[in-house]
Amino acid sequence: MELNSLRPALGSTKNRKRIGRGIGSGHGKTATKGHKGQKARSGGSIKPGFEGGQMPLQRRLPKRGFRPLDRNEYVLINLQQLDVFEAGSCVDRDAMNAKGLLKKSDLPIKVLANGDLTKALTIKADKFSKSAIDKIQAAGGKIEGISAC
Repeated sequence: MELNSLRPALGSTKNRKRIGRGIGSGHGKTATKGHKGQKARSGGSIKPGFEGGQMPLQRRLPKRGFRPLDRNEYVLINLQQLDVFEAGSCVDRDAMNAKGLLKKSDLPIKVLANGDLTKALTIKADKFSKSAIDKIQAAGGKIEGISAC
């Protein structure tokens, strides 16, 4: 087999529809465009969203919301989720990932105070809420930056 003898598999290709090539082709005369009207003319395409002069949907609906380009997204972890770890253990990104707590493991981690922490844990995260810090320290745990542990 050589490159010049390669052919597509049978039935895998179709012939191009040649429009406007005479009445015998079945696609002659109006060339599949119907009779008259805007879409039959050359350059007769209608812009996306145009509704014939009626106020288009994207202008009828109110503008809503704003997402800043420099926003910081975090993976949010609640204290009740951290209660699955053994007392005295060091909870870092790898440990959370192993337990399946991180949905997106590339984002920084923020610990929130939802739920109660019953064990003393050493928790490593990028950010903590103030109430989460209070609850962790009340349970006898420690808070560390992302580098240590």
